[in-house]
Amino acid sequence: MSQTAKSISKHVNFDQLRKDFPVLSQKMNGNPLVYLDNAASSQMPVQVADRLDHYHRYEHANVHRGIHTLSQRATDEYEETRKKVQHFINAKSQDEIIYTSGTTDSINLVANSFGTLYFKKGDEIILSEMEHHANIVPWQMIAQRTGAVIKVIPVDDNGDLDMEAYKKLLNSNTKMVAIVHVSNALGTVNPVKEITGLAHEQGAAVLIDGAQAVPHKTVDVQDLDCDFYTFSAHKMCGPTGFGILFGKKEYLDAMPPYRGGGDMIDKVSFEETTYNVAPFKFEAGTPPIAAGIGLGSAIDYLQNIGMDQIAEREEKLVDYAVNRLKMIDGLKMIGTPKKRASAASFVFDDIHASDMGTLLDKRGIAVRTGHHCAQPILRRFNVPATTRASLSFYNTTDDVDRLIDGIEYVKTFFE
Repeated sequence: MSQTAKSISKHVNFDQLRKDFPVLSQKMNGNPLVYLDNAASSQMPVQVADRLDHYHRYEHANVHRGIHTLSQRATDEYEETRKKVQHFINAKSQDEIIYTSGTTDSINLVANSFGTLYFKKGDEIILSEMEHHANIVPWQMIAQRTGAVIKVIPVDDNGDLDMEAYKKLLNSNTKMVAIVHVSNALGTVNPVKEITGLAHEQGAAVLIDGAQAVPHKTVDVQDLDCDFYTFSAHKMCGPTGFGILFGKKEYLDAMPPYRGGGDMIDKVSFEETTYNVAPFKFEAGTPPIAAGIGLGSAIDYLQNIGMDQIAEREEKLVDYAVNRLKMIDGLKMIGTPKKRASAASFVFDDIHASDMGTLLDKRGIAVRTGHHCAQPILRRFNVPATTRASLSFYNTTDDVDRLIDGIEYVKTFFE
């Protein structure tokens, strides 16, 4: 059952929810903290932090290896998260859910395993101009090894994909389309279902980088019909160092293991090793058990609020922020996409982004500055760096107002 089907209409007191995040009650440089760097990493509620603490105090043991009660308990809790993820993104089976160290690790796994199996000289991989480096570099590396060629979907002046150009890039040589669901640099929400359908018409597989989408909206991988979907726990109120790769079973069964070691094996001898089945054949070594259990707790927390309610809340917040930012003299928005989620980036002609970020920090306002690990899209807009404000459901219009006041304060230093 999808999240949408499970979601019910209810009133959520988001102001009350802020109390679940003690970090937000702190002062930074003598000012109340305004945390607007959620695209880099969201904050963790006490419920998740307490769950991690409980595991470390009372449940710690290695998983999948012991017959003693503590090991069985840890294994059960760790594997329960796989079921939660399955339902959270509406995968057909929990066997399609692979644990990784994060989105970057997930993409590397697919690039290396899928690419080794399916790519040959002259095959084509389609990316977009707005990809995070994590969805560029692994494909470059496998392309160099296999002779595959990378093609790039251009982005228009608004920050939207040029879908007509994408259609022209697709052909019988296309083997993989790897695309971001929501741009971390622009906030653009891409039409990934349409992108997937067009790719499948040419027999190509599709990987969607969902790191910036899963925390903010309902994701249904069966509805999208994508072949792979990736995301990270720390961007959705969970721990760092843990992530998810969803893959369709037919691909996972065919793909070779990416790493070797314990737990991904069936039988080992010096003459031959046979491998476990998916998802376990992709999960070598002792995993970050606490982080896996923590992701399960984070999913519980988000679903208790309701992903539809979160999306509605954040849509209003980001619209409010963009409208207020546009009113500031001298500020230029980088990207005005048709659909936006969470993030808004901007520049000033005479104020460097690093200066903006440093001076905002003195007012207790945390934003991200730089190229956001997405240098190609910043070159597309002819800017070396931007200031990015990224919102979550626990932010408020007061946070946005503090940001606006802070920007006006920074401007006075350069007048």
